Amino acid sequence: MESNLPSFIENMDSRPTAEHYEFIQDDQLLEAPTVKSIVNPVEPVFKNATCLNVLEHFMKNKSVNSLPVIGDDRKPELLIDRRVFMEFFARMYIRELFGRTEVGNLLQVKDYEGHNPLIVEETTSMEDIANIIVSNGMHHMVTGIIVTRDGQYQGVAHGQDMLNVITRRKQAELFYLAHYDHLTGAPNRTLFVDRLNRALLDAQRNGNFVALLFVDVDRFKNINDSLGHSCGDAFLRILVNRLRMSARKSDTVARIGGDEFVILMYNNMNDTDSATLVAQRILDSMQAPVDVLGHSLVVTVSIGIAVYPQDGKDISTVLAKADTAMYEAKNAGGNGFCVYSVSNGHFDPSRLSLEHDLREAIDNGGLLLHFQPQVDLASHRIRGVEALVRWPHPVRGMISPTEFIPIAEGCGLIVRLGEWVLREACRQLGEWNASGFPPVRMCINVSAVQFHREGFMTILKSALEDSGVDPTLIELEMTESLLMHNVDNVLETLKEIRVLGVGLAIDDFGTGFSSLNYLRRFPINRLKIDQSFVRNIENTPANESITKAIIALAESLSLDIVAEGIEKISEQSVLEKLGCVEGQGYLFARPLSAADVSDLLRKNSAPPVIDC
Repeated sequence: MESNLPSFIENMDSRPTAEHYEFIQDDQLLEAPTVKSIVNPVEPVFKNATCLNVLEHFMKNKSVNSLPVIGDDRKPELLIDRRVFMEFFARMYIRELFGRTEVGNLLQVKDYEGHNPLIVEETTSMEDIANIIVSNGMHHMVTGIIVTRDGQYQGVAHGQDMLNVITRRKQAELFYLAHYDHLTGAPNRTLFVDRLNRALLDAQRNGNFVALLFVDVDRFKNINDSLGHSCGDAFLRILVNRLRMSARKSDTVARIGGDEFVILMYNNMNDTDSATLVAQRILDSMQAPVDVLGHSLVVTVSIGIAVYPQDGKDISTVLAKADTAMYEAKNAGGNGFCVYSVSNGHFDPSRLSLEHDLREAIDNGGLLLHFQPQVDLASHRIRGVEALVRWPHPVRGMISPTEFIPIAEGCGLIVRLGEWVLREACRQLGEWNASGFPPVRMCINVSAVQFHREGFMTILKSALEDSGVDPTLIELEMTESLLMHNVDNVLETLKEIRVLGVGLAIDDFGTGFSSLNYLRRFPINRLKIDQSFVRNIENTPANESITKAIIALAESLSLDIVAEGIEKISEQSVLEKLGCVEGQGYLFARPLSAADVSDLLRKNSAPPVIDC
């Protein structure tokens, strides 16, 4: 059957949903776990064991990076770092001199570079752990932390596991903030539209129905005007609970406006009767008074119902018809529901085909590049620029990349779009070089589809040859998720890129799940710290801990670092203190036109600092 859905809907399965995040369950953001959740029950040795016993243990168990030492009362006393211990006992005569020394006395041995362990109770929060590590030294990220229960040894928590949990919780929190209403905790318009997209796609594949119930509070303005907005807010929170109790567990109750809610029904929807049953349950639930801040209110709602596919074949149509039906219920006096029909509503769909326009823009020079400087944090001199595609639509004006990039991904234009960006960025760099400007690196984003498409290397080589630029001034940015699929093939392509002299950077580092072992294998030059960790870093210990760990990781792997999204001088100060050398963000410059960058390079000057 021919698809009637927008093309970008049909490539949605890889987009993250709430179900991707372990810390979001039943549309609720869970609290961050304690250190108990990452404890590894490493078998300890007693303090009277000899160093030779420990050496033998490390030789037999090559996966053990640190070994806890406990007393007879099972209270922890020491955590032996494998690297430090093995390097010490690899020295000449050390085994003979100290091999029979009890391991509990190891820290007293001259020249042994051990440290007192960090010991925490299993109820300690992850954020507190991060602060403890920051205060006591980042080497504990590698060695680990001893975890106890009532002072008794339980196991070892490793820094990488802690970083992963904090990162996943942070990702869930960012997703929650972006996709849930801050007042009621209900899914917001963004998440609702995403779930509706998926529901319509599933319904089209399987021949099911999708129902929308548009719910609007009757005379809600009277509550705000008479009792104040605090009462209005409290009522909306209670209303959401009643809507959830009336809907099925599988339905989505979303807030899309002030007192406007939509219920999405699609699981097990073989007919439209379920929608009217839910609507009647909502009306029945509203008969009971609502107690709000000492006031007992009887409030009614009006509900409009529209059903896919009989009332429309796309999101805009079905939602608009549910809205039309709701107003019919409201015009009838409220406190009721209305199912959309042609006789009770008028709808005139009008939409602009962005897919067609984007194809035209790529073919006919309708796109342009802006460039955001990457600067030396100490001198503010430009070290590189990131190429960012922009679309000045002739009718709609400047269209955000967040709107047209998903369309390009969904309709197969992302490869052509990516090729245009690559060639245009190389061409512009060649123009700057020909003008005698100081050399800067050109950072170009590469999508997963573009990278994995056959012929990518041919296009890259062609772009370099046509522009005549020095390949060492080109740096390709890619996400962690791109690198973690088909690792062997990815590694081969990365090696080919590096042979050309082109640099490689991991964009938004810290938001994915890359493995340290893979990072060691990949020929990466640079890590870009995601802006979510930079934002308000001076007031967020967890962000500072994560950033410090990323910088320490980069240093251990001899990688360069760039911090993204710097908007305040206070953020820059913390990053410099942590050892970050380069950064980009609105503090230094918004994305600039090629002409504006040319002016800066011509003057060999730094962009002005604007504290946001």
